[in-house]
Amino acid sequence: MARITIEPSGKSVEWKETDTALMALEKAGYALPNNCRAGACGECKVKVVSGQYDQGMVLDMALSAEERHHGYGLMCMAKPISDEMVIEWGTADARPKLFPPREGALFVLIDRRELTPRTLEIRLRPVGKPIRYWPGQYVTLGDERAGVPRRAYSIANAPRHDGEITLQVARADDGVTSAWIHDTLKLGDSIKINGAYGTFIGDPSADTPVLCLAAGTGLAPILDLAEAALQRGYRKRVDMIFSARAWEDVYGGGLMSWWRTKHRNFDYKITLTREQREGCLQGRINTILPGLYPDLSAHSVFIAGSPEFVDSCVATVKSLGARDEFIHKEGFFAVQNVRAQGRSSS
Repeated sequence: MARITIEPSGKSVEWKETDTALMALEKAGYALPNNCRAGACGECKVKVVSGQYDQGMVLDMALSAEERHHGYGLMCMAKPISDEMVIEWGTADARPKLFPPREGALFVLIDRRELTPRTLEIRLRPVGKPIRYWPGQYVTLGDERAGVPRRAYSIANAPRHDGEITLQVARADDGVTSAWIHDTLKLGDSIKINGAYGTFIGDPSADTPVLCLAAGTGLAPILDLAEAALQRGYRKRVDMIFSARAWEDVYGGGLMSWWRTKHRNFDYKITLTREQREGCLQGRINTILPGLYPDLSAHSVFIAGSPEFVDSCVATVKSLGARDEFIHKEGFFAVQNVRAQGRSSS
């Protein structure tokens, strides 16, 4: 058993040989940012002060040669070689924030329904102890024995007393895991889930107007966050914009309409990028947002979708005054599928 020591707090966690550094930190409750868990996004990058570790092959887009030269590493890939590794992360009072994730939690598929021609919603109920999670986090599922690699999917519902979780799975082109979920899983099947992971949770103590921007199944964590906020009686404005290519790609409208009717502080809009339709906006987020929200300096902004969508939205909201510390983002990286199929990730 190795150890990771965190500077400047001086706190340390145990590190099993089979775990990555990210897993070891999460099991101890530390909210190290991460999005892909596959060495692709670079969110979990920290400076390694001392110690030896093996991080295998990682993408240059996630960790540049200059960053490697200055001692930075990706904790989602790092496994221990020496007995101790010292990293720089957090502040002197860094303390646990997240629930330790679990591995192999047994769930049963109790319902499934098609939301769009490419998006399937599944409901999973735990057999034993529920997974504890913060709204906005994700889990992984797959079947390695059947050659189906684990893939990350955001939880789409606020935590429930019975532990049931809802996932919205888009069929990815050549995606092994999404095809398995769409075509093979059936009602009553038992599934083992790992999680919950991720830091797309915002600051529960924040008291600002909220703007949520989502595209595709990026709507899942946004629904989770919004439901949890409305349930706990959040009084500031909560506005949501869902971007889709065409009307057939839109889902979730019924639930959002119900929230709008029940909660005076909630509203939502749908914008279509390839179709005009009465009752919907038309155009990408970067073109419609300035007219709707000319000043975002007081808002918390949550963004989820493809990396391209997230990057575009971040640039737009910053141009409208949104502050870095109030921008929360979750990008969905297709590279996980590429790795799963054994292709070169370069």
